[in-house]
Amino acid sequence: MRNFSCFDILGPVMVGPSSSHTAGAVRLGRLARAIAGGLPKEVKILLHGSFSQTYRGHGTDLALIGGLLGFETDDVRIRDSFEIAKQQGLIFQLVPTNLGEGFHPNSVKFLITTVDGEKLSITGASVGGGNVVITHINDDEIELKGDLPALITTHRDIPGVISQVCGILAGHNINIAFMRVFRKEKRKLAHMVVETDEKVEPDVLEEILKIETVENVRAIEPV
Repeated sequence: MRNFSCFDILGPVMVGPSSSHTAGAVRLGRLARAIAGGLPKEVKILLHGSFSQTYRGHGTDLALIGGLLGFETDDVRIRDSFEIAKQQGLIFQLVPTNLGEGFHPNSVKFLITTVDGEKLSITGASVGGGNVVITHINDDEIELKGDLPALITTHRDIPGVISQVCGILAGHNINIAFMRVFRKEKRKLAHMVVETDEKVEPDVLEEILKIETVENVRAIEPV
């Protein structure tokens, strides 16, 4: 996980009393929405650590739902996000829980059903000053901060896949800012997070999906 300086801990312009519990929660919701490809059909949100203890008092619950609705951190509609979510047909539940050791105290796990029926779990943490990091997708480890355009691939861990993806990006004049690969076992499924200087357009994603060893690719816009 990348380090944060003292300047990163200064909070953003926001609605709510806490950059970690409110602004960070909005950004986590926005990232979950981006990974899910839009507003989910249904979501169960598991709140860990201090999130589970103070989520009502700090507005974390409203902020998480506001983020899923696509609201910015300074959007006054966050205060009414529960009602707006119901109007838009989002079925949601917030449940205090214990995710276990090794998770940041401001962690949350989204259990999502997309409008297409896909089941997703997305885990992330609010690490201070409105900064966040997504740490797991479907319980597989990743690292995504959400401050740059990015794509996430799910691919078979064999030689040549990374160079093929990078070659496609280079062919479209897309510069790579950061890249990390995560896997549990050799030659099994792996995830690659590529953060870029430019937005990755749908036609580029389609080209990447044509790589035989790539099973899925998601484009994530900055939040």
